[in-house]
Amino acid sequence: MSAIETKPWVIITVFKENTNPQDIERIGPQIQGIVDDWQSTGNIMWSGPFSDNLTGMAVFEATKNDADSFFKKYDKICSGILEYSMYEWDAMPILSVLSNK
Repeated sequence: MSAIETKPWVIITVFKENTNPQDIERIGPQIQGIVDDWQSTGNIMWSGPFSDNLTGMAVFEATKNDADSFFKKYDKICSGILEYSMYEWDAMPILSVLSNK
């Protein structure tokens, strides 16, 4: 059986120009919930805002299927409220080293 390849992924999120603060307050706990679920299985995710207070980034390592599954949940929560994209990040897989998997 061959090993399943994990890769670094990044989600970049930007507030839309007309973002309603109540929408952000509403989706915040939902986003935290999917991140908590992700981390509860032993996976690592680093996330946080940039200094412009409009843009955020989450970095995680996963198989393509797991990354797509996470992004689908993220999309369901954030659709219509935030602008966001997920990219495969051509970076050293540092998270797997840090998680000692």
